[in-house]
Amino acid sequence: MTTESITWFPSLAQRGASIALLDGERTLTYEELNHSVNRVIAGLLNGEHSLNEERIAFLYPASFDYAALIIGIVAAGGIAVPLSVHARADELSHCLSVAGVKRLFLPQSLRTEGLSRVCEQLSVTQCSVADLPDVAYPPSLPITGEQGALIVFTSGTTGKPKAVVHTVESVSAMVTSLIEAWGWADRDVIPLFLPLHHVHGIVNILLCALWRGATVDLFARFDAEQVSEKVAAGQYSVFMAVPTIYVKLIAYLKTLDAEAQKRITQGFAAMRLNVSGSAACPVPLFEEWEALTSQRFLERYGMTELGMALSNPYEGERRPGHVGQPLPGVVIKRVDESGNEVIDPSTPGELAVKSPTAFREYWGNPESTAKAFANGWFLTGDIAVVDKGAYRILGRASIDIIKSGGYKLSALEIEATLLEHPDVSEVAVIGIPDDEWGELVACALVVSQPLSDDALTEWAHERMSGYKVPRRWHFTDALPRNALGKVTKPSLKSWF
Repeated sequence: MTTESITWFPSLAQRGASIALLDGERTLTYEELNHSVNRVIAGLLNGEHSLNEERIAFLYPASFDYAALIIGIVAAGGIAVPLSVHARADELSHCLSVAGVKRLFLPQSLRTEGLSRVCEQLSVTQCSVADLPDVAYPPSLPITGEQGALIVFTSGTTGKPKAVVHTVESVSAMVTSLIEAWGWADRDVIPLFLPLHHVHGIVNILLCALWRGATVDLFARFDAEQVSEKVAAGQYSVFMAVPTIYVKLIAYLKTLDAEAQKRITQGFAAMRLNVSGSAACPVPLFEEWEALTSQRFLERYGMTELGMALSNPYEGERRPGHVGQPLPGVVIKRVDESGNEVIDPSTPGELAVKSPTAFREYWGNPESTAKAFANGWFLTGDIAVVDKGAYRILGRASIDIIKSGGYKLSALEIEATLLEHPDVSEVAVIGIPDDEWGELVACALVVSQPLSDDALTEWAHERMSGYKVPRRWHFTDALPRNALGKVTKPSLKSWF
């Protein structure tokens, strides 16, 4: 770790009249963004030297104020805590309490009675950017590499969300690594409609673009028609989304006539990069997108605690169902349940990672922090094999690895096969307790037309080993998902 002062977002002072952010008809240049950031820094410090890692939360949609806050809080020596604008009051209460927040920035439109009660109970002051005092800019900034910079909460798919603390150094390493690996240029333009309380939207899109001096087009929410029109007009060079967004885009394309569809698919074809991440991309979706747009997804693997760790190459072969190789500076090994390194590429092992992008701690949770590491290696909980040099994720050790009759089965592998059925549109496979088998393979799925258990079982037996075929089926109209499109599998247990 470095304790020396480092440069934080050099593009703010270098890009001048270039457009940093678009929001509908409004634009914000880098010069204007720099001014907004400096006002946030001065107002937060208000004559003090440093915020000394004060956790400052903010509840803003994708907006000019969001960008000024996330950069300005860190530059003033604080830890930025971006929260979900779609979270319920009790969820926000958990985040504010765990992080020890005393100031919450948000627009008037998001100040609800429920949230006000929570803030009163926790002695949290609600304020806005406009409330900051107009004071002189400090003569120097307190920012150092080892300083806490960002708290992002885990998805909470296996328990209460934990507060992941990244430092200035780890955030900078995430951003500069991806700029190098994915060929970011200052002429790039990218839409941003993903949640801004997770690494994908915060780091991979917003911070990478602003660090490099590129342009971000902000959307409060994803709108297939609006986004597609801008794609057809050739406004974007890079596109990053979760698989469910690409599914929605394909469904929208199918509602259009041939000429309108062609304009949009050509717009995607002209881009230099399409990225899919945050959830596994089914191979059929990968292939359908390529057939429509000529774009082969760049799939990657990351975690809240690491940012991105693995990536298919920007230039080179991108293999569907695989997440590529370690990014620059990242070292990975695979270990078994005893912590011994797994050498055989085809034998499943848990990913253990050393990286300059790794988080510092779970705030206020030293026990979980200690458990997350083994001799300096961060234990991801994700099981993978190596296939011809490329990593393939089999799933979470606690969720996606099913131990049935002596076999270790990958739920993701079974899901990928079931998605090949022409009438299956969504699928989630879990293990349910069983006295005889340890766990039984169970499957929840969404279908486009009625199917029977027997018909699906027979179809599956023709395509996978018998011990992998689900023993229990549950049909539903929709699978429960979190903000990033990941199925919340623990909630499926009660269905069986």
